[in-house]
Amino acid sequence: ERGCLRLWAAHSLALAERWTAARAAGLGGAAAARELRRRQRDAFGELLLSIRGLPAALPTLPLELTVLYNSLLFTVGASDSAIEGEADGIRQGLLRVLEACGACGQDLSMEELWQKVLQEVTVEELQAPLHRLGALQAAWWLAAGRLGSVASLFQLLSTAEDTGRGRCGKEQNELLSLLKAWRVPAEGASLRLVQSAEDLKEILCTAAAFLQGLQELEAGNFPTALSLLQEAAGGFCSKKVLAQIYTCLGCCAQRMGKPQTALQHLKRALQVDFQCLPALSHAAAVYHELGETDTELQALTLLYEALEKNPPAAASSNPYFLIQTELLVHTPTLTSLLRRRHPSEVKYLLAQWCLQDGRVTDAVEHYLDFLALLQEGLQQQVPLDGSSALPRIPEVFLEAASALEQAGRHQDAITLCEEVIRRTTALIPRMLQVEERLEQPECPSPGPGLAGGLLSQTKESLCCLAWRTAAYLHQGWAWAKLGKSKEAITQFSRCLSDLLRIQLHGPTIEPTENLPPELEVLQKIRLLSLIGRGIQFLELGRHKEALLDFQHGLQVSPGDPAAASYLVQTLWKLDRKQEAAAQWQKLSQSSPGEQEGKGRPLPLYLVLCLEQAMFPHSETLASTIQDYLGTAAQDTS
Repeated sequence: ERGCLRLWAAHSLALAERWTAARAAGLGGAAAARELRRRQRDAFGELLLSIRGLPAALPTLPLELTVLYNSLLFTVGASDSAIEGEADGIRQGLLRVLEACGACGQDLSMEELWQKVLQEVTVEELQAPLHRLGALQAAWWLAAGRLGSVASLFQLLSTAEDTGRGRCGKEQNELLSLLKAWRVPAEGASLRLVQSAEDLKEILCTAAAFLQGLQELEAGNFPTALSLLQEAAGGFCSKKVLAQIYTCLGCCAQRMGKPQTALQHLKRALQVDFQCLPALSHAAAVYHELGETDTELQALTLLYEALEKNPPAAASSNPYFLIQTELLVHTPTLTSLLRRRHPSEVKYLLAQWCLQDGRVTDAVEHYLDFLALLQEGLQQQVPLDGSSALPRIPEVFLEAASALEQAGRHQDAITLCEEVIRRTTALIPRMLQVEERLEQPECPSPGPGLAGGLLSQTKESLCCLAWRTAAYLHQGWAWAKLGKSKEAITQFSRCLSDLLRIQLHGPTIEPTENLPPELEVLQKIRLLSLIGRGIQFLELGRHKEALLDFQHGLQVSPGDPAAASYLVQTLWKLDRKQEAAAQWQKLSQSSPGEQEGKGRPLPLYLVLCLEQAMFPHSETLASTIQDYLGTAAQDTS
């Protein structure tokens, strides 16, 4: 047995020294280090099997646990991916310790097994290897998000004196306090470690702070999250992870309403690792929040150019650290914050922001580039889990048509809208029966058949109807801009005819009160079509027909200033001046912006139509009516 022990110890030492020598020589890059890790894993695994071929014995256990420690490190290092599952090797090692001490624990959980071993095994020679193995166990549990299990383990590993000295008195920092209080066991010369327990302790502290910071960030406890993430930023990690931490700090500061602080953190992330593109994406969002459009568009342009290039290799971690922070921290929150945008998403954001900011030429260019990407199977290149910035494809077509209209390319806009009509026609039933609910819940429960009070299939049909009627609406305005009033009236009429497909059932309510969002959009489209058609009737001198449309518009949206103003103008043209004056007085008595402030924000593709429907001669009309009223008052007196 002594001969085997000496042989195994020599073999273990040789393997560890081979790794140490390779680290010192800095072998030919990450690929060579990865291959060596695999060979070392296999060699340590074979040595461990040889040792376990004999019954567990106290004299061999320090060596066995050290070999197990090194073997597990290489198992993690060779996989080069996040730690998952349980470390079965650790369980076997603890059971061997109990076996050598004449005890058993087959039926115990890992937490119970650790408690039994650390409380009942008092052999001095086993304390250091058990502590190191405990640190490895903590790595597995941190990777699984089991922070409570880690805290319980280190309460067992730390003495009462150490724990008392290390704590800072704040409950949320209890885990960090326990980790910092842990006394790293000395490394024996004959039992060489391939990664020191001191390094492992630093990594555990960094990962614990990072994980807790992410948890607090998700929970909305931003000051606590900020403190923990700052703790992590001062820890032991690669440049890649440090940039990720600064990105999370930036997101936390942004949610705290501190955009300038957020920008400082995000800039720091890019300074640490210029390939941390999520930081650039978040910075663009902060600039958007600040209203710094030029800087935002510059950031998005840089992001698009960086994404267009071949994806660069990630900032390299040290290939000789087998357990690293990035292997322990992989949560949904972090994945969401660091999601790498597809170039097409950034291209769409550029188009959208340019359109909103009135940069029509740039918006048209970006939208056309984006539509070209659709031909490359875009839906297969972006996530479909709701995390993408992309809207539904018909909405993009309609936004592009809006940009083309503003650029004076009316015929191109008509063609684009025709494509929307073609794609949605088969998706809309002849009749849409909608249950109109008087009380719409603010946060409807996501059930399998409900979506904001509407059955999901009905909701989808309403969306398709909104897109198609919006396409007719855009075509109507485009023909109007081309001076083709008859063609414009035809498209406005098609829009209104399509809207007759909706049959509402349920309590009667005010036209714009408590409507589901899909119906509210359709109501706005109906109003804009009536105003648009009425304007074209005025152009053709068909005043009575125009009057009917404006009256219907006010039935759809009572008090709408555009419909009311056009109604006043039409009554005046029909020489019904008293009625016109009465309507104008009613309009002037309504509070400014009363109608504009009602309801939800309009989809971007309807904003131009709303602007086109606005009455352009308010001051002239007001002056005319006031003169008339003044004259009428004098005649009466």
